[in-house]
Amino acid sequence: MTWSIEPTLPEGWELVVGLEVHVELATATKLFCGCANRFGSEPNTNICPVCLGLPGSLPVINGTAVKYAMLLGRALQCEVRPSVMARKNYFYPDMPKDYQTTQYDQPTNSDGELMLADGFTVGVERAHIEEDTGKSTHVGGGGRINDAVHSLVDYNRAGVPLVEIVSHPCLDTIEHAKAYVSGLRDILLAIGVSDARMEEGSMRVDANVSVRPVGSEELRTRCELKNINSIRSMGRAIEYEALRQIDLYSNGESPRQETRHWDEAAGRSTPGRSKEDADDYRYFQEPDLVPLVPSAAEVAAIDDAMPALPSARRSALRQLVPAVSVSVEVIATLVDRGQDELAIAAIGKGADPEKVVTRLQHDLAVDDFSKITAGAFADLIRMETSGELTATQAKQVLSEMVETGGEPRPIAESRGFEAMPTDDLAGLVDQLIADHPEEWSRFVGGDDGDRKKMQGFFTGQIMSSTKGQADGRAVADLLAQRSAG
Repeated sequence: MTWSIEPTLPEGWELVVGLEVHVELATATKLFCGCANRFGSEPNTNICPVCLGLPGSLPVINGTAVKYAMLLGRALQCEVRPSVMARKNYFYPDMPKDYQTTQYDQPTNSDGELMLADGFTVGVERAHIEEDTGKSTHVGGGGRINDAVHSLVDYNRAGVPLVEIVSHPCLDTIEHAKAYVSGLRDILLAIGVSDARMEEGSMRVDANVSVRPVGSEELRTRCELKNINSIRSMGRAIEYEALRQIDLYSNGESPRQETRHWDEAAGRSTPGRSKEDADDYRYFQEPDLVPLVPSAAEVAAIDDAMPALPSARRSALRQLVPAVSVSVEVIATLVDRGQDELAIAAIGKGADPEKVVTRLQHDLAVDDFSKITAGAFADLIRMETSGELTATQAKQVLSEMVETGGEPRPIAESRGFEAMPTDDLAGLVDQLIADHPEEWSRFVGGDDGDRKKMQGFFTGQIMSSTKGQADGRAVADLLAQRSAG
């Protein structure tokens, strides 16, 4: 995976970011009732007295949601501990009970971590269970409640099971923040507890941002950015907020602790409400729900059923591929595409590791490669490395294998592919050099830019005249030999 270039903060300042990622769990029903957990239904159709908080209604916790939460916690290396549900008291129109049922000082998951593809480790403070709120739509004005003509509330989402994953304030670059959220999404999809669709709100990010002088260990006043619905937006929002705070400090002012709403279209944030402390929410244990006390056997069963996670898959592929020639980003890309299993199997059958990765990275960026077997792919790589096929021919054979499956040798034979003999190729290169003395002089005596450009020229001429039968690497070797002589 490759992110945009990291923006540079003014000299002498560094970034401090902690993220709160809210993930809707993919259960069939809500957290405390039997209403459907379904996105896209007509407003206020998936509701009942429990999720509306009507008098006399009592919650019954969803066992699958608890299991999913523990599975996610273990995937994040958390300790799964006995926990209790609590009431977090605050009023907002999309909270029909006037409190949210969540976890406070005794969360299900604590003290975890997530290692990113580049080796940076993000500490996870907690991953606790809670219910989602409804959804408000503010009509008229700027789409915010303070200037709306009227507001509409849809309670379909109220009571949907959530896990809130709270990181430590240890993210020091926007690149790491992006990679962390992307890594969380990969884990969620790998273990199957959420569809993690940010565009539908099933994965949402709040970013707590502060800045401090380089070398300081102080955690200064933070602001919480809300309304972030994509990884790209998160990067823009963090950058904007960091620069805003630095500007305040530079002018002798300080930011106030508050929530701020990100406006993607305007590229800026606007003030929300002053950020409350825990005391303001008057937490107390939910009296209608018993504590959750998972047994050691239950946790062990979750660990035993854990699928291979992206970090382990990256590590497995990394061990087989030379680090000098293949970057961390390329390994991560193959894992993201789900191509690591094919790569490992082909390498296990004797295919050259670097060539396997190159072919997958550049020529197999497709959604469906299921028709390609590891044995056939390994045979194709061997035909290329042995010189039976040129790189261009191997690419064409692979393209047909994606569409129809089959073995590479019959496909190559049906297309009339064979690599050009070295002697014939050498003669063509010598003739080309004789026909283009000016270009050859630039190749031999020019700077690196000229040399690279002229190598492309000569290679292109050879490939065109041989209709792709020449091996581009062999052409490059012959040009190097001729220029050295």
